Amino acid sequence: MSPNATRTSLITTGGTGRAPNRAMLRAVGFTDDDFEKPIVGVASLFSDITPCNAHLDRLAAKGREGIRAAGGVPQTFGAPTVSDGISMGHPGMRYSLVSREVIADALETVCGAMNHDGLLAFGGCDKNMPGCIMAMARLNIPSVFVYGGSILPGVGPQGDDVDIVSIFEAVGQYQANLIDAKTLHQVECASCPGHGSCGGMYTANTMASAIEAMGLSLPYGASNPAVSAAKEREAYLAGQAVVRCIAQNIRPRDIITRKSLENAYTFVLALGGSTNAVLHLMAIAREAGVPWTLDDFDRISSRTPHIADLKPGGRFVMYDLYRVGGTPAVLKALLEKGFLHGDCLTVTGKTLAENLAEVSSVYARPQNVVLPLEKPLFDRGIHVILKGNLAPDGAVAKVAGLKQRRITGPAKVFDSEEACFAAIQARHIVAGDVVVIRGEGPVGGPGMREMLSITGALMGQGLGASVGLVTDGRFSGGTHGLVVGHVAPEAWTGGPIALVQNGDSITIDADQKVLTLNISHEEWQTRKAQWQAPALRVERGVLAKYAKLVQSASEGAVTG
Repeated sequence: MSPNATRTSLITTGGTGRAPNRAMLRAVGFTDDDFEKPIVGVASLFSDITPCNAHLDRLAAKGREGIRAAGGVPQTFGAPTVSDGISMGHPGMRYSLVSREVIADALETVCGAMNHDGLLAFGGCDKNMPGCIMAMARLNIPSVFVYGGSILPGVGPQGDDVDIVSIFEAVGQYQANLIDAKTLHQVECASCPGHGSCGGMYTANTMASAIEAMGLSLPYGASNPAVSAAKEREAYLAGQAVVRCIAQNIRPRDIITRKSLENAYTFVLALGGSTNAVLHLMAIAREAGVPWTLDDFDRISSRTPHIADLKPGGRFVMYDLYRVGGTPAVLKALLEKGFLHGDCLTVTGKTLAENLAEVSSVYARPQNVVLPLEKPLFDRGIHVILKGNLAPDGAVAKVAGLKQRRITGPAKVFDSEEACFAAIQARHIVAGDVVVIRGEGPVGGPGMREMLSITGALMGQGLGASVGLVTDGRFSGGTHGLVVGHVAPEAWTGGPIALVQNGDSITIDADQKVLTLNISHEEWQTRKAQWQAPALRVERGVLAKYAKLVQSASEGAVTG
């Protein structure tokens, strides 16, 4: 270990006054030599709650081996995980975004209490990945993140590839009498064939890609499949990398900069990633003290082509991208064309450009997963920041794959996701409607639920291209259609979405970047005067704490 290595763990273990501390550590296996080595916290978000995380204990064990081999001492601890897919469509989803803050708090608490010299974190689900990175930014100790990896595609009833979104959409198809109960059950049984995170460019793969492009995980980390020797080797190498970062004093805030955030979001857009990236990258920027606003997202979106033909809007999943060179091959193509900042530092101790020096561009081989930059799926703007009298602080739309980017129609207003889902089941939503789901924001939910059950049912009924959807909640990375989320201010704090009534005319225009409630100024003022602030939905516990502390979605929905 370099004499310049930062050893904050000596606060806990150094000197005669810390003999009691060392005595307790000896009971968990420390030797005399171990107290001379850097101590690395290994945050394993393993659980058998979800396939995304069910294998992380195995990967964490490989990471521990790497730390030992590089001259460090690992200490493993856990943190809670919420499965978005399993909690989707019912009150449990209120805990999803809340869990991001809980995870960040948990990692900060353990590493802060132990004065760990470094942090190696293993995550797989949508919220534990940004939660880990937020903790790394807060702690600012040398850190490396390891993504658990993507699930393999399942084999559907017709021999077709299926994944988690397939079963959400199959529910809508069943409701519309397009498939029978037997086919629905077959899709259910095939959609998740093993361990790993949801396979398309949904939120898990989106955030893993962003973290790799940002420089906080090793090359190929986002595209190595969960069930592969490549992922186990990566975990081992990550253990070695975190010890090198300690020796070289490379810290997260050296890596998380405006340039690296631009790299992260550019990569998300090129791959066709989830709108949740807006929320999570905003939160990461705030934790790292990097100035960042919704305008930055819009600026980058306006110049970034969408080139990867990945689900939900496309044909392929992350495993297909892995087979044609993986995430570094796409990063190399973007770097060569000037879309990325190659001089950004990464956890390898090298710059992004140096990491990619020996990598072949995805275009170096015949493949049809990634389209040419000159002939992209869309030349720019798959994420659009909308503003207007219905969202003065901003809202986020994903328009990848849409032929219709504008709709004006009558509002059908629902004060919860459940009420809207019941209306869809009853076939009360028709082409041309603009569905409004409010009271689902960070405070109102509380927790800003995702609406995949809603959008999946609409797609299954064949309404995805003909119905608009506006909410102060969120959308899963598996969502597609003319949908607008993160409307701010939210209804529960008096945002304009609280004033919408059934039958009002609403315009969603992704090209003009506006979200408009088409009523007169006089009517607007009358409704505003009549509005009364509702009480919080919960009075105690973690949801109540969150509702009292959380900031607007336009600020990343952070609690600090």
